[in-house]
Amino acid sequence: MRRIFFAIPDAPHARRVVDELRASGIGREQMHVWSRSRDQLTGLPVATEAQRADRVWTLDRLLWNSDLILFALATMGLALAVLNGSAIWAIAALAVMLGSYVAGRWFAVKVPHTHLTDLRVPLAHGEIVLMVDVPRNRVREVEQLVHRHHPEAEMGGVGWTNSVLGT
Repeated sequence: MRRIFFAIPDAPHARRVVDELRASGIGREQMHVWSRSRDQLTGLPVATEAQRADRVWTLDRLLWNSDLILFALATMGLALAVLNGSAIWAIAALAVMLGSYVAGRWFAVKVPHTHLTDLRVPLAHGEIVLMVDVPRNRVREVEQLVHRHHPEAEMGGVGWTNSVLGT
């Protein structure tokens, strides 16, 4: 799933955007709003604690750092294998390094990395952040729908999410 972020100036605009997205077939459970001023959120699908805490960002960092550590350990393993003259361990270390490189490259190039923390400036200015969770193939459609009818809504980016993780 992809999470599309929009910064919307105020609650009336946010309500209209949510209503139009619902009319286009996006369920209320797929939309989450957050604002520093909780009184603005009346009648809107409020983000859960996990969504406000941006646990996806934490998981994102954990996966990236784990991959870097794995690559570093495999590099040390390769050096030790070469010093000890062990061809099998050297090949194993190279295989782990290659796997780590491929996973890291895929993660860096293919996975979108926008998170709620990237929208702290609009939040600080009292704007409402709308997060819309849709399958990857609907991202462009939702972006166009919102921008066609609501030019005041600023696109904040696209990230990833996983409903199984409660994020």
